[in-house]
Amino acid sequence: MNELQLKKTANEIRKGIVASVHSARAGHPGGSLSCTELLTYLYFEEMNVDPKNPKEIDRDRLVLSKGHAAPALYATLAEKGFFPKEDLLTLRKIGSHLQGHPDMKRTPGVDMSTGSLGQGVSAAVGMAVAAKMQKRDYRVYTLLGDGEIQEGQVWEAAMFAGARKLDNLVVIVDNNGLQIDGNVADVCSPYPIDAKFAAFNFHVINIDGHDFNQIAAAFEEAKTVKGMPTAIIAKTIKGKDVSFMENNAGWHGKATNNEEFAVAMEDLEKVGAALCQK
Repeated sequence: MNELQLKKTANEIRKGIVASVHSARAGHPGGSLSCTELLTYLYFEEMNVDPKNPKEIDRDRLVLSKGHAAPALYATLAEKGFFPKEDLLTLRKIGSHLQGHPDMKRTPGVDMSTGSLGQGVSAAVGMAVAAKMQKRDYRVYTLLGDGEIQEGQVWEAAMFAGARKLDNLVVIVDNNGLQIDGNVADVCSPYPIDAKFAAFNFHVINIDGHDFNQIAAAFEEAKTVKGMPTAIIAKTIKGKDVSFMENNAGWHGKATNNEEFAVAMEDLEKVGAALCQK
């Protein structure tokens, strides 16, 4: 895909996020909207995955360590063709395969069940070690929140990854600056994030997490790195492209009412219309 196609795809994924959370009357829209470009690029450009064969042994893996951003992962997987897009409206409903946090046993394309913050990166590290031991070429990606990296287990896993020189592992931090309790810098500052990962023997890249050119360059650079894992610190906007959600911590974990849903979808329709003019 070219940059314009990726932007259009990301906009469709955002519509899926907003619609699914509204249908569920619960969920986490803010941090799902902030990581949309990152997931779009991973699934439509970067990762070796096949919706027709979601358990292919040599596929690349993604662990959504910030598991509450499941609406973003689900909308991306649906857009990619892992399951029908209509399923998004069953989010969090009894009997649905789309629960509030990813379930690897029920949802096609989900490589790891997540939700307890801080634990996903350890699972990703384990997958990367397995690839090395089995002499397989697949790569492992894990997406973390900036509030999530306040968890100590993240750094235990990072220390291990650096020590084991896991150059098949890419850790991505969705640095939208906000968590459920407010500004991450005020709650328990993780800054400087890049220097911390560098101290654990990571190759570090800082990018604008909404700029597809920078995202592409970062993942290409990561492929050239040998003997150490890569950390991509992506500066993003919580609630991106929905006017009343942007940079608003209050939209970390709540659903829109009918009036708010209409405004949100109108915002995204405007973004889509602008992209069609290019």
